[in-house]
Amino acid sequence: MLFGKEHVERYRATDGAEGHDWQGTTALILTTVGRRSGERRDAPLIYQRHGDDYLVVASNGGADDPPLWYLNLQADPDVEVQVLGDRFKARARTATPEEKPEMWRIMAAAWPAYDDYRKKTDRDIPVVVLERVTT
Repeated sequence: MLFGKEHVERYRATDGAEGHDWQGTTALILTTVGRRSGERRDAPLIYQRHGDDYLVVASNGGADDPPLWYLNLQADPDVEVQVLGDRFKARARTATPEEKPEMWRIMAAAWPAYDDYRKKTDRDIPVVVLERVTT
């Protein structure tokens, strides 16, 4: 996670004017439902666009365990996303093996430390595709 609860609140209150641009890259807020608690969980994450979709990486800083938000979306892929002032429902999915190389390059260009994180773990670090749900 990029920053704490108070920063998420500022992001929301300012429609991303504070928090979207972060350390030379961009951040969104991903809201999942806790797989055990059933509570809404916010995770600020680095993102990049890929066509109409948004990409995020379940790196957990290169830890051997995936981030909790990734476990939550595996249990329930229906999520909410906020990018600047745009709040929308999305469906999350893990990039396929065929998609991942291109998507990884996009994300590593936005945050080069992802390549370092990959060297720290034997875990396959997923790229997650967030597809806007239109109803």
